[in-house]
Amino acid sequence: MTSNSRSLDHLPPLPRAFYIRDPRRVARELLGKVLVRHDRGSLRAGRIVEVEAYLGRKDPAAHAFSGPTPRNQVLFGPPGHAYVYFIYGNHYCLNVSCEPEGRGGGVLFRALEPISGIEAMARARHLRLPSVPRPGELRLLASGPGRLAEALGITRPRDNAKDFASPVADLQIVDDGFPPARVALTPRVGITKAADHKLRYLIAGNPFVSGKR
Repeated sequence: MTSNSRSLDHLPPLPRAFYIRDPRRVARELLGKVLVRHDRGSLRAGRIVEVEAYLGRKDPAAHAFSGPTPRNQVLFGPPGHAYVYFIYGNHYCLNVSCEPEGRGGGVLFRALEPISGIEAMARARHLRLPSVPRPGELRLLASGPGRLAEALGITRPRDNAKDFASPVADLQIVDDGFPPARVALTPRVGITKAADHKLRYLIAGNPFVSGKR
């Protein structure tokens, strides 16, 4: 699952129309795409291998369930924008708004397979990796939403409401043509409401997903 960093740098971001759909469909089709952070002429990138769909005001586990607030207003805005929140006092989590404006749907990014800028990701995570890291060591970079955000330098002040579809955004999602072999669905992780709904999408057998595969 490698991809040339130069080719990633020249790929256009996914268009707004990609995100205007049901979060379940967006979540499934995000698998295999590449999340890219442009940073002062360099980039950090990882293939999206695990996400969760949240269904807005009809989903008790969603931040949008109770309606718009100053914290979650991005979810109710135009699709394709970053919604970043802070959790447990020390982790940021990255989401993208979905569906037409006003509906509050979104997708949470849970894990990436690092493919470019690995040294920069390790520095951001305060990790020391060997010159040829093994998959188990690379998994420490972006397996889990908090690790993912830290690896790409994602914070609420820097990235909340950022437009993924903008060609000049420093945070984008691109398609390098990688097709996931098989997609698996499981219940979402770490929630108590609507916990039995199978809305966690992952690339089956991928060693970089968080928790149970």
